Amino acid sequence: MTNTKLEVLTPQNSQIIFIDHQPQMAFGVQSIDRQTLKNNVVGLAKAAKVFKIPTTITSVESESFSGYIHPELLDVFPDKPVLDRTSMNSWDDKKVREALKANGRTKVVVSGLWTEVCNNTFAISAMLEGGYEIYMVADASGGTSQEAHDYSMQRMIQVGVVPMTWQQVLLEWQRDWARKETYDAVMAIVREHSGAYGMGVDYAYTMVHKAPQRTAQVHKMLPPQRAA
Repeated sequence: MTNTKLEVLTPQNSQIIFIDHQPQMAFGVQSIDRQTLKNNVVGLAKAAKVFKIPTTITSVESESFSGYIHPELLDVFPDKPVLDRTSMNSWDDKKVREALKANGRTKVVVSGLWTEVCNNTFAISAMLEGGYEIYMVADASGGTSQEAHDYSMQRMIQVGVVPMTWQQVLLEWQRDWARKETYDAVMAIVREHSGAYGMGVDYAYTMVHKAPQRTAQVHKMLPPQRAA
């Protein structure tokens, strides 16, 4: 039997779900800096949009407990409805199951809060009952402690979930820099969301390739002037 997990992710074989990126859930995250987490989630979302990946966004008890999905995430997909639920396990919601099925792809990339609850139960249930392959984006997810996140990731790995990072997903979708139709958009994501990697790209563009600075408008630079 062919091991389909040996296949790399492509824009044609994968879909993505964002689970419960809401304020009340983020408040409890202790396994990763929360601003870094949001940066990674939004970078991953922008990647999904560039590569036209079928996307599902789900929330839990938005108006009674958890608050609304981060606006930075929603603004990446302005026309995408949010599938609200009562269950901590997204798999328990009919709308979510139908959305995943309608997307027609068995490889499901997951980014969510919290790793040890919503991510864990969804991953195991979707694998067992839906036959999906789960690719868990560890640095676009967060748990209530480092141990909670780490042991949850280990539990999921033991049952066949594939661990990934958000930038790994982005570059796996791109795969070849000769794919010029997405090259510039990927570089834009990298420069904004990839930290030192993005700084390096900015440096190469401006210092080596003499591209203009990545600013909304040109900033005047005054030359050195020694004090008398």
